Amino acid sequence: MSSKVLSIILGGGQGSRLYPLTEKRSKPAVPIAGKYRLVDIPISNCINSGLKRMYVLTQFNSASLNRHIKNTYHFSFFSYAFVDVLAAEQTPGNQTWFQGTADAVRQSMHHFLRHDFEYALILSGDQLYQMDFNQMIQEHVSNKADISIATIPVNAKEATSFGILKSDENNVITSFVEKPEAKLLPDWTSEVSEEMKAEGRNYLASMGIYIFNRDLLVALMDNPDTVDFGKEIIPQSIDNKKVLSYQFEGYWTDIGNIDSFFEANLGLTDEIPKFNLYDRDKRVYTRARILPTSKVSGTVLEKTVIAEGCIIHAAKIERSVIGIRSRIGNESTVINTYMMGSDYYESLEEIEENDIEILMGIGERCFIKNTIIDKNCRIGDDVRINGGSHLKDKETDTYSIKDGIVVLKKMAVIPNGFVI
Repeated sequence: MSSKVLSIILGGGQGSRLYPLTEKRSKPAVPIAGKYRLVDIPISNCINSGLKRMYVLTQFNSASLNRHIKNTYHFSFFSYAFVDVLAAEQTPGNQTWFQGTADAVRQSMHHFLRHDFEYALILSGDQLYQMDFNQMIQEHVSNKADISIATIPVNAKEATSFGILKSDENNVITSFVEKPEAKLLPDWTSEVSEEMKAEGRNYLASMGIYIFNRDLLVALMDNPDTVDFGKEIIPQSIDNKKVLSYQFEGYWTDIGNIDSFFEANLGLTDEIPKFNLYDRDKRVYTRARILPTSKVSGTVLEKTVIAEGCIIHAAKIERSVIGIRSRIGNESTVINTYMMGSDYYESLEEIEENDIEILMGIGERCFIKNTIIDKNCRIGDDVRINGGSHLKDKETDTYSIKDGIVVLKKMAVIPNGFVI
């Protein structure tokens, strides 16, 4: 069955809700969990499902995403497998950027049609989850569906932020509403498992994961006025096509803004994380870097995840994710922080030649809390950053504050003694 499926990963738009992490990179290229990038999640789910023909669609700041995919996903010369990035391109027949999810697929369709496939699996590039797509594909085929939508039970508070579906006893979707008002929710409950009922998760939300029959997808793309799957194509198809709901009850989160991104990463430090990076059958793949082991001296570690190649002399690190090649100086304290790490090491010669005063990483005697530190930041000595709800949103050249979370921008230089 895998040979009949083509996977299409949507990289999303400008990623403004993840700014400033998307200031210099596309959303799928944003680093997560200290050593991966967001795009590694859907790609790994596809590989673990035996689906090895993938396109990643993007249009903003795609250079680093291109580089990551080129350096990461190598398949045998003798296999049909590939992961290709398709950036928005202007052609004589089309002079515009991608206008929405469906428009992105429409503009790229001539690339897809070069391949032999019966089903198109359409995925989002900014979600954290582990899923075997084969089960969903089998349900789609055996039920002779035209379109299948992965759905997840959510509670009343969450339901107002999603597209909510209702299905009949055969899991055929009968109606759809986009982000319903709370007062409408009593009419939108669905049949879910007893476990989901016990958690108050009685509403089926679209996960933005779709399977389309090839011929139907081609036909739907003929209408240039429909630009989005969730807002137009899915609601319009429910009345005249067989649209199936595939219920998924595992961990899934949509990383749409700084707050959800921050919590998803810090959640990896839990005793039993909801997103399991240690599952042998559901590995998350990423670029294979040749890095030394991490070295930790005199540091109290509590619920902390540390990637490869770090040099740490901190006093204490608590509930934090420390990314590759991170350096943390003596007597520093790091709490509730995601430090993305560095792209390279600085040699002593480079430091002397360039007269570098503030080294990459965190200096000595610093206190860092409720902070995201983007790649290649330089934080001097005696810096105090205490994020939290007491801080108002703010935008500067070197950092942003969003919902109390301080985000140090990529390559920011924070001087000695600086206080936020």
